[in-house]
Formats: sequence, C-alpha cells, structure tokens
Amino acid sequence: MRITLLALVSLAALAASPARADLHITRDHGGYVEEYKAKYGRIRDRHERVIIDGICNSACTLVFGIVPLNKICVTPRASLGFHEAYYDKAFTFGIKVTSADGTSDLMSYYPDTVKDWIRRNGGLTTEMKKITNGEELWKIVDPCPDEW
Repeated sequence: MRITLLALVSLAALAASPARADLHITRDHGGYVEEYKAKYGRIRDRHERVIIDGICNSACTLVFGIVPLNKICVTPRASLGFHEAYYDKAFTFGIKVTSADGTSDLMSYYPDTVKDWIRRNGGLTTEMKKITNGEELWKIVDPCPDEW
C-alpha cells in the first residue's frame, strides 16, 4: 500500500493535537484534598471537561474552584455533598477531628455561588450537606447540554 503525503500529514496532525477527554464523575466520595487539587489542576491545564453524573462529595467538590465553571456540567443524577475538612482518621485513632485550617482552605477554592449555598444552609459542619435538586445545582453550574 502506498501512503500519500496528505494521509501522512493528516496522521501527524492527529498525533500532535492533544486528545480531549472528559472526566465523568459518577460515584466519588472524596479523599485527600491535595490529591484532588493536583488532579483537577491537570484537568484544568488540559482544558478538559467535567461531567458530574452522580455523587460528588467532599474533596470531589473542589472541582468547582479549580476547573473553570464553563468546563463543568451536571446531569439530573448529579449530587453534591459538602462538609468540614477533617484529619485522616488513621492518625486520629478513628476519631473524626475537624480542621479549621483545612475547612478555610476548602472554602477559599469555592466560587461565590458555592459559598453562598453553603452559607444559606448553615455553613460547613461535620455532617454532609447535599445538593440534589436541579434548580439549586443550576445556580452553581449549568446542566449538561445534549452534545456532552
């Protein structure tokens, strides 16, 4: 088979262009804040999109402060959960010990729309506060368009 110059140029262009990948969040209960900051920083830097199509709790919600909001959308199945930051229970003998500095750090990342919702709902506490209502979610982030 002969490969034409046009085919080679097209192939080279495809190989050189960055691949677009969407992050689909369907069941993310959170974890270490620093790991989420790094993960979402990479997504932001690669200009990728985030589709929240299920549970996004705890550190997962940092996505709203790191990835531009125009790159994030929610489906009708989306659910957000917020709570105070706490130390790793492995270091506190299984006891949930909250961190005022960690909570302040979390809040510093959130856009005003998220901060406003948190304030209207009594602030961050040790208990998970959830947004599952479409209208409340859409005050923070747009619903996913069909083409996403």
